[in-house]
Amino acid sequence: MTSVKRSYCVVGGGISGLTAAYRLRQTAGDQASITLFEPSDRLGGVLRTEQVGGVAVDVGAEAFVVRRPEIPELLAELNLANEQLGTTGARPLIYSQQRLHPLPTGTLNGIPSSAESMAGLVNDATLARIAAEPDLPLNWQPGADPAVADLLADRFGEQVLARSVDPMLSGVYAGSSATIGLRSAAPTLTAALDAGATSVTDAVRRALLSVTAGPIFGAVGGGYAVLVEELFRRGRFHWVQAAVDTVGADGQGWTLHDATGQEWHADAVIFAVPAARLAKLVGTLAPRTAAAAGRIESASSAVLAMAVPRGVAFPQNSGVLVASGERLHAKAITLSSRKWGRRTDVELLRLSFGRFGDSAENNPAIRASDDELLAWALEDLSAVFDLTVEPVDVHVQRWPDAMPQYGPGHRGLVAELRAGLPRTWQVAGSYLDGIGVPACVGAAGRAAAAAVRSVETPVAP
Repeated sequence: MTSVKRSYCVVGGGISGLTAAYRLRQTAGDQASITLFEPSDRLGGVLRTEQVGGVAVDVGAEAFVVRRPEIPELLAELNLANEQLGTTGARPLIYSQQRLHPLPTGTLNGIPSSAESMAGLVNDATLARIAAEPDLPLNWQPGADPAVADLLADRFGEQVLARSVDPMLSGVYAGSSATIGLRSAAPTLTAALDAGATSVTDAVRRALLSVTAGPIFGAVGGGYAVLVEELFRRGRFHWVQAAVDTVGADGQGWTLHDATGQEWHADAVIFAVPAARLAKLVGTLAPRTAAAAGRIESASSAVLAMAVPRGVAFPQNSGVLVASGERLHAKAITLSSRKWGRRTDVELLRLSFGRFGDSAENNPAIRASDDELLAWALEDLSAVFDLTVEPVDVHVQRWPDAMPQYGPGHRGLVAELRAGLPRTWQVAGSYLDGIGVPACVGAAGRAAAAAVRSVETPVAP
């Protein structure tokens, strides 16, 4: 590696930007100048920890998939492995037809492997339809990426979508089977279809064979703030608490102007901002990237975290996913104390609001006041559990346009976005390779490595 002092700028201070800055420090070394721009009063983006009832509670992203290696490996690398929490094994419920049902087993993101896997959740006619699905012709083209509903509706019927698939996709993406691409929602399913599965139920069964035993989700003890603080400490970068307004070429790299009027030079830039913000920043110098980024839509959401007295008779489950069409305000309820087994002086829970397609007029994450959200939360808890709840403490956190939608053909769109970048620009963020925290950490690490290579590798004549 050259001894020339290089300068790197990271635009955005969420988990993607933080990880990118940390990886830049590791790869580029102590001599590198690393500047991170984030106008908020704290780093971490949707990784946000607040005190609720005297307990640290994550009010943005809550859990990570432990079967992916990125977060366990990062925690171990940062000497935080002992902070990793596992779930109790309690399973969620589905609220459908105004009552609670066990989350079906033998499914993949709500997609059934057999009629038996849907028993009790859908009617007999739908069960018969699932049983007959292997006999339907399957006109699957390898590499295809339709909306989930475009493949499943005719094969299984609307009840499977509304009562099983949509609750899962709403929880992950704040989207639905009509808006999310199959290849993003169920990559192992599409892999099985590409490999020659003869039906959707056959593909689900093949995909489930690759699922390993053990806990699915993990969390960070003390909240994600623990991880955010350690990345900041170890990254040793300069945090500019301002947004970047413009980026221009200066002949020897790039010049960034922040909202205070200051000017910054960079040999390479990593953009770790939402897709809509990226489109505005790079439109002049990378129009192909801007056009692709502008096609990625997003949903707004809100989280209401609540502490209630211990002893409230919630079921021994991790939470509730809400089927489409139910007369509830929330899309999901997490019984956090049941899910994580945390013994505190209060019982903790979270309610999530907001779905893709909500207009500005009816989106609770935008329109409703904190008092309205609390009233709706109490109504939903009464309807779902038949309980009157008296909160000890409440925190409302809004996330406008924070849930990117992985529509049909998303991978091709992301490839187009990346193909339009100048050689010394990289991107990171939840709209790229996966909305979860592990995917963001992985993409940020790859972006940092590519940024360093781009300035250390001579350009061929």
